[in-house]
Amino acid sequence: MIDVGGRLLHVHSSGTGSPVVVLEAGIAASSVSWSLVQERLAGLTTVVSYDRAGLGWSDAGCGSTARDAALDLVLMLACSGLAGPYVLVGHSYGGLIARICQQDFPDLVAGLVLVDPVGRGEWSDMSEEKTRMLARGVMLSQRGALLARLGIVRMALALLMSGSRKIPQLMARVSAGNGASVTDRLVGEVRKMPKEHWPAIAWHWSKERSFRAMAGNLENLPVSLRQLDSRLSLGDLPLVVLSAGKEIPEHAADAALSTRGEALVVRDSGHWIQLDAPNAVVEAIERVVREVRSR
Repeated sequence: MIDVGGRLLHVHSSGTGSPVVVLEAGIAASSVSWSLVQERLAGLTTVVSYDRAGLGWSDAGCGSTARDAALDLVLMLACSGLAGPYVLVGHSYGGLIARICQQDFPDLVAGLVLVDPVGRGEWSDMSEEKTRMLARGVMLSQRGALLARLGIVRMALALLMSGSRKIPQLMARVSAGNGASVTDRLVGEVRKMPKEHWPAIAWHWSKERSFRAMAGNLENLPVSLRQLDSRLSLGDLPLVVLSAGKEIPEHAADAALSTRGEALVVRDSGHWIQLDAPNAVVEAIERVVREVRSR
């Protein structure tokens, strides 16, 4: 637990060597989401995963934008004693945080790996449908916070962990309505992680602060996207952008911002590439680490 000015952030470090690889999770995920990648990288260099404010084992934060998270990341690294510059690896919303960190603190970043980064075009200039979708996500997160405070989430997860599925599914449908399909998909992603991590994830989502953090991040997503100058040149920064399943023009454009950028498609993978195809993520990180070392 690292103190970043009166608040504690949970950090998990493994391996030795440089450059230090820092793993940045998605909008509602924790360090646990990187478990399949981190254990494979530990023999290559120092690897750090951590929980952003309000998520996992970390204390709640003071802000809910991507820039707030980037500032916390810089503080955490400064207090950790791990020397930079760093290779930042960001999944989805974590890719946005990594980009803003590189934009605001370029001397701290030696390389980037963006794992199916969040689509900026669809969320920065939102249609009515997207506006409703985002508002519903915020509402469901706030409802989840209430259910967590009442102990209902903890009870449902305990039943799910014990093998019972019907009662937790019924509770999800009663509490989330049409949002239950989202719950089902998230449970499906969690089940891809090693089973020994399930109790930790259940504990995290029994906490009201986890839902509050998710609600804040979702509510401020349009603001967060405007904090990035998406056309800013990355010079010759080593960069790999991974797309899930198909080519994505925005990802190709991101890779083209660097003379050393590459856009790669991971076939037969969903959005959580680090769970569906962890070796593809590891290979991309290894590629950037080798390039940083050669320079």
